[in-house]
Amino acid sequence: MLALKVTQKDGTFYLTSYKAQDLLRRVRFLSRHYAAGAPGEGGEEERARPGEEEIVGFIKGIERSDKAFQRGLIRRKVRDIVNFYENAQSQPMVPGPVLLYTGETLGFEPFGEYRALGNLEEPQSPFIIIDGQHRLAGMRLYAERHPEEAEAVEVPAIIFDGRQEDFAAEMFVIINSTHTRINKSHLVDLMERVTYGTAPEKRWAAWVVTRLYEDPQSPLQYKINKLGGRSRQEKWILQSELYNEVYRLVDPRNSERRRAGKGRRRKHAGEEAEEVPEWDMHRYIASTFTWDRRGQAPQLFIDYLRAVRSVMGDSWGSKAHYLTSSVTIKAIVRALGDVLEDPEVRKAVKEGNGEQAFGRKVSRWAELGPDFRKDGFYERFAAKGQVERVRRIHGELVARLA
Repeated sequence: MLALKVTQKDGTFYLTSYKAQDLLRRVRFLSRHYAAGAPGEGGEEERARPGEEEIVGFIKGIERSDKAFQRGLIRRKVRDIVNFYENAQSQPMVPGPVLLYTGETLGFEPFGEYRALGNLEEPQSPFIIIDGQHRLAGMRLYAERHPEEAEAVEVPAIIFDGRQEDFAAEMFVIINSTHTRINKSHLVDLMERVTYGTAPEKRWAAWVVTRLYEDPQSPLQYKINKLGGRSRQEKWILQSELYNEVYRLVDPRNSERRRAGKGRRRKHAGEEAEEVPEWDMHRYIASTFTWDRRGQAPQLFIDYLRAVRSVMGDSWGSKAHYLTSSVTIKAIVRALGDVLEDPEVRKAVKEGNGEQAFGRKVSRWAELGPDFRKDGFYERFAAKGQVERVRRIHGELVARLA
């Protein structure tokens, strides 16, 4: 297809246009649907107005897609767009471009001396819609009602391919959080579903958080807030906050910073001092579990949290304590990297005895139980903000490792 290649710094995207009917065959409509999740979750069903049956049917047809990550389509918005299309006369129907993404890397063949103008390869799989899903949903319904008029409509499009996958994910979150106030926890879903080929640690971290939410053995089952204000069940921590801590443990940039610094020196009897690099969680996960999302890495986190729950006793989940508040859970997850520095713990994990080894390592945390009482909590862990408070709690936990 004919396209204009636009380069900005190291980024590249393409400008083109499609016949409306042609574009509708090349996109995938998705909707994030939570009804099958934890008890008490999911939005309220909006009642259909007279004459909206086809809109309701269209939305319900895409609502439970297995690969869904888009926010739910708003019926009222689709209805208003269809009404605009039907009443538009001389004005353009879709004057602004829709933003599309494909995980494939598309080939581009320029036309002679016009290096920016050329033929853009079509992707094999349908585009994901970064922005414009409601406009295209309205166009689909309009085309069903007025097929002949729809044949004459062209829709401008901006295409991002696999070279810009991280940017496409960020753009989706920025656009939709700005206009529809979706919870930023949806970024975790994007990391699992949009980022293909690079940053395996990000997809891995998102997968671990999903397993912590879903697994019946997990102490955090259904306690992770994936829905923001729509959740009707008590939650302890936002999905995005937990994801940030899990990813922080394996962020390769942290490993690079450690390697750039001075390694610890260890003396052996009768030998000169030997420089030993600091323990690296990133290398440990890569070598022990790999970034394969079919592996056993989530069990590592589940065993660790089960051990912490057992050690902390009645204060775990207590409404009179802040032990399972987001600030404390973040510190607990962060401390896993310190706990795993012990080679005996890593050996036990490898042998399938991780929960017992974790319990022994964090046994002294029971001493901190009274400090997590709500009464006086912010005085005992005084800080200028939540970031500093997480560091304070993390420091107290590490100081009491056996």
